[in-house]
Amino acid sequence: MKGTRKHIVLTTILVIFLILISLIVLYPIVFVVSAAFAPGNTATGLSIIPFADGFTLDHFTYLFNETNFTLWFQNTLIIAICTSALSVIVCSLAAYIFSRFKFTLKKTMLMALLVLQIFPSFVGMIAIYVIINRMHAYDQLWGLVLVYVAGNVPYNTWLVKSYLDTIPKSLDEAARIDGANHFTIFSRVVLPIAKPILIFLAITTFTGPWMDWIFPKLVLGSNEKQTLALGLFSFVTDRKDQFTTFAAGALLVAVPFIFFFVITQKQQTESLGAAAVKE
Repeated sequence: MKGTRKHIVLTTILVIFLILISLIVLYPIVFVVSAAFAPGNTATGLSIIPFADGFTLDHFTYLFNETNFTLWFQNTLIIAICTSALSVIVCSLAAYIFSRFKFTLKKTMLMALLVLQIFPSFVGMIAIYVIINRMHAYDQLWGLVLVYVAGNVPYNTWLVKSYLDTIPKSLDEAARIDGANHFTIFSRVVLPIAKPILIFLAITTFTGPWMDWIFPKLVLGSNEKQTLALGLFSFVTDRKDQFTTFAAGALLVAVPFIFFFVITQKQQTESLGAAAVKE
């Protein structure tokens, strides 16, 4: 009896603790959702009780009619798609070379990629700005895509290479006996088997640029080339305090991503599970 009571008490305490933690985590999200539909502009004018200030759709109307929200969304979508596609192509090619070929300085180059990944990205911001200027890529969407792809290469090359190392090289040799060249082996033998890790890479590199603020602020200068992060954060600067409009925009960005993750959750799980299996 004493053991049963002790178990009930511990279970009750654990459930209460988990509920409190859940409320602490969920409250900011619920507060932002309620702010998106609340009248007024400033965050200080909002009630701490969600949805206690009323309901309005004026902020969403303002976003679509008075701002360049659709243009910000379009720019960000272009950057995300191009970044994802180029990252998959570049990283898969580099990983195939490191996995299948032996050449001078191979280990040194792999170690260099690992060292590059250790340093934070903002360490090279001045160098990135100078290079972008000299390439005449400042205030160009393709310039920002280059920055993202370059940042994705070190870690993702290691990630894909580790997966390709698990694919038996006997498959390459069998294809080579049948007359296939290196590109045919890469495209028709290796890539289909590496599909799980490539799907995971495509998803992660697609979602990365959506709410990044640092590099768009560094590379993009004009209002026509702004991304969602730059546009939304402009509502909560020192000169502006349109928190409810910011919340409405953040909600519009979050809703498609929720559906995106729900749809791709199975693929991500299968990709990670397949990537963990070694033949």
